[in-house]
Amino acid sequence: MLELRRLNAGYGRAQVLFDFELELPAGEVVALLGRNGAGKSTALKTAMGLLQAVSGEIRFDNKNIKNLQPYQIARLGMGYVPEDRRIFADLTVAENLEAGRQPPRAGAPHWTPQKLYALFPNLGRMPERRGGRMSGGEQQMLAIARTLMGNPSAILLDEPFEGLGPVIVEGVATTIRELKREGLSVLLCEQNLRYARLVADRVCLIEKGRAHYAGSLASLDAEPGLRDRYLAV
Repeated sequence: MLELRRLNAGYGRAQVLFDFELELPAGEVVALLGRNGAGKSTALKTAMGLLQAVSGEIRFDNKNIKNLQPYQIARLGMGYVPEDRRIFADLTVAENLEAGRQPPRAGAPHWTPQKLYALFPNLGRMPERRGGRMSGGEQQMLAIARTLMGNPSAILLDEPFEGLGPVIVEGVATTIRELKREGLSVLLCEQNLRYARLVADRVCLIEKGRAHYAGSLASLDAEPGLRDRYLAV
């Protein structure tokens, strides 16, 4: 569904990604794991067109999207939930959802406010509440729901568990598993291997902008030295 090949990108003269490679198979959940500053968010932003790649290849649903703008990539069916959520604080839950609406697309689940309220019961109980008056967990749910209103076939989640309590973490994990059952491909950034285990089919380890492992969790567990080298604090 999404392929990053020999990707080089960064901010001005500061290069962050070095020949980075990652593959998101259709209908799977892949966790991009690494320490803070490893390049996880940069990889997602580059895939979404928010950062211009210096070189390399970005393919989404067999289309070359390397030089497309973010709105063009979104129209092709890729959704993105940033780390800081970016909900509209002055708009209600219902208005935030409307802001993300796109027409249904072939091969992707069709989301409506009613279907999202069933997926996120907390949001269904507060459709008129303004985004700025919601808890962090509720805002995270709203950010994901607003992106789903675009009817994506793949969704990128930047640190979806950050700053959330254990109960909310489990709720977000349940949502990600439900998205997979709906047929979405999910790529998420995460620092915590324990959280990745809740949802991921496979993982990719990134350190200093380079991919050092890609495969199943079982294979990673069989190499504790590799796991500790790139994830231990």
